[in-house]
Amino acid sequence: MNVVLWILQGLLALVFLAAGAGKLAQPKEKLAANPNMAWTEDFSQPTIKTIGALEVLAAIGLILPGLTGIAPVLTPLAAVGAVLLMLGAAITHGRRKETKPIVINVVLLILAVVVAWGRFGPYAF
Repeated sequence: MNVVLWILQGLLALVFLAAGAGKLAQPKEKLAANPNMAWTEDFSQPTIKTIGALEVLAAIGLILPGLTGIAPVLTPLAAVGAVLLMLGAAITHGRRKETKPIVINVVLLILAVVVAWGRFGPYAF
């Protein structure tokens, strides 16, 4: 199960790193031009940058503490943070009547819940 959790952590980290880096690197106008990022119209530039930074921090927190052995409790906490991000994303997409992105949010949420459960519980570092 430890290997499965590492795989899930790696997948989640890749997704959150890519999503967060994209939000940090591009201006709001460019993000809003993408049909999958239309939700950015409802948020200010600093809020979008904050979401991007939180996603990058979640990616780092999912991998680095377990890899280095330094403060490994941060890994399940990062997974809880990812759960909260995905809850917020699903709520935002639900309010905008965007159903397709909600599926992705729910899948990522479930994966993050599994990592949090495993790393807080029976498969802690």
